[in-house]
Order: sequence, then C-alpha cells, then structure tokens
Amino acid sequence: MSIITLLSDFGLKDPYVAEMKAVILSICPKARIVDISHEIEKFNIRMGAFVLASAAPYFPSGTIHVAVVDPGVGTKRRPLVVETERCFYVGPDNGLLLLSAQREEICHVYNITNQKYVLPRVSRTFHGRDIFTPVAAHLARGCPPSELGPEIYDYMLPTFAKPRVRRGRLFGEVLHIDDFGNIVSNFSAEDLEKMGVREGCLLHVRLRGEALTLKLCSAYGEVPAKTPLAIIGSGDFLEFSVNQGSASKIFNVKAGDRVSIWPLSSPT
Repeated sequence: MSIITLLSDFGLKDPYVAEMKAVILSICPKARIVDISHEIEKFNIRMGAFVLASAAPYFPSGTIHVAVVDPGVGTKRRPLVVETERCFYVGPDNGLLLLSAQREEICHVYNITNQKYVLPRVSRTFHGRDIFTPVAAHLARGCPPSELGPEIYDYMLPTFAKPRVRRGRLFGEVLHIDDFGNIVSNFSAEDLEKMGVREGCLLHVRLRGEALTLKLCSAYGEVPAKTPLAIIGSGDFLEFSVNQGSASKIFNVKAGDRVSIWPLSSPT
C-alpha cells in the first residue's frame, strides 16, 4: 500500500493535521501516513520546499507527498498533482513542490479540477483537508493522475528552485537557516560538479555583499573551531558553516538573501 507523507505549517496544537489524516483513512484505510513536519514557519514556502526536498529522496518510489504551506488558499492559485519518475507531489501551485519534484525529473503536472476526487464541500480556507489529502488517498487507491484534471505546463517555478549560471559563476539564494546556524544555499552538489568544483577547492563566496574565501570541506572538523567553511550538507545542498559556531549570526544572513560563488583553485 502506498505511503502518503504530510508536510505543513499547521503545527500540532489545532485539529488540522488529524483532520487530514482522517480524510486519508476514510478513503484509503490501508494507507501508511508519515509526517515529515508540521512545524514549517507560518507561510514560509521556501522553508517548506527545502524540508520537503531534503526528506523526499529517502522515501521509496511511489510515495505520495502532500505539502501544504498555502498563503494563497482560496484564491485563483491552482491545486496540483506533480508526477515525477519516482513519486507524486500534491499541493498548491506556489512553488512549494517544485524544488523537490524537479530533482526527480518531472513527467506530468495536472491541475486538480475533477470534483469526483475532492470532498463534497470544499472550504475557502482548508484545501489541505478538502482537496489535497482526498486526492492523495485516491492516488494511493490507484486512480490515474490524468483523471484528476488537465495537464498544464505553466506551473510556478520559484526563483529558489533554479540557480543561474553566468560567466563561470553560480548565482542563487539562501534556502534555509538550520538550528545550528548553517546557511543552506540553493546550489546542489550536481551544480558544483558541472562547474568542476570538488572537495578541497577554494571558493569565492559573496553573501549579502560580503566577500569570503572558503574551502569546500568534507567535514566540519577539517578547519579549526569557530572557522568558516563550505560543505555539501545532508540534503545535497551547498552550505556555509562555522565549525562549532553559527554562520548565520556571524554573517548576519537570513533565508532569501542572495549568494554567488565561483572557484578560486583546484583541490589541494
């Protein structure tokens, strides 16, 4: 039976998460439900996209990911099902799903319009319960995604989902600041490989206009305590860190800030 994951900014104090699970189990009683997180910062689409992209690769093929960070709920923003080579993503057309989905090669994107697969009464404020989880449950029961609505091609691709390359430099932004103060960029390990950047390289980094020279390390302990470094983190994104310190506090960086890098040397 399919695994259905849930990610949201709902928290656990209110009944919202339980209501979504109740809808899933009413339609597909044998579904296996896994919570990725319900502690995404309120309305923070970028954070939700990062957490989803970090967790999704470790679930088996065929998993259905429901993600709801949806400040545009009730507006004309579209509800989507994204079919990739590995999984399905169900959620709003606001960029939340795309960081993760495009890493798995997107096959089709459908706009959910078929009322047969949503709840009879759809509220203006809770599409997680009324649209996204019933659709996920029907997918788990074998519903072909093409029955959910028309295929679309003009879905929203947020800026944080795709860094730019220009004249040998990567331009992007800060995706996330974790609890250790590590600055997580939207540069993937694959982006660095394409530029010929490997562990041991020295990188020129510009963070909020500040110029830094950082070594791309394989472990935090490669540099002395309180020393900055660059490293590929567990989510396969380039991070700027301080060994046993908080890079975000030292450099006064927050999510959404611009960042650029280019290699200064080959591995030593």
